[in-house]
Amino acid sequence: QAQLVESGGGLVQAGGSLRLSCAASGRTFSSLAMGWFRQAPGKGREFVAAILWSASNTMYSDSVKGRFTISRDNARNTVYLQMNSLKPEDTAVYYCAAGRFSRTWSEYDYWGQGTQVTVSS
Repeated sequence: QAQLVESGGGLVQAGGSLRLSCAASGRTFSSLAMGWFRQAPGKGREFVAAILWSASNTMYSDSVKGRFTISRDNARNTVYLQMNSLKPEDTAVYYCAAGRFSRTWSEYDYWGQGTQVTVSS
């Protein structure tokens, strides 16, 4: 059974950094694109970043570009999201996903359970 498990969330002050990890198991994810989405209370699921299986291409939302970096280690079946210069508006549950290389959440077939990121001002 395919499974994605996020970790690394927590509480951080504005301007701080966190690194999220997403460990994949149950199938080979190296052929799939990996993405990060987030959902704040009362809001819809928002695209954050995605990376191709070869790591040859990445894309980011405008709101995180220049502050967040997505990377992957196919040997470890793990994808990372390095988040720097965090802002209170980055507060959300962050989800890892696997599927097509897209900004649209419905293009992803596998989802983790989410990890909470809270940025205090």
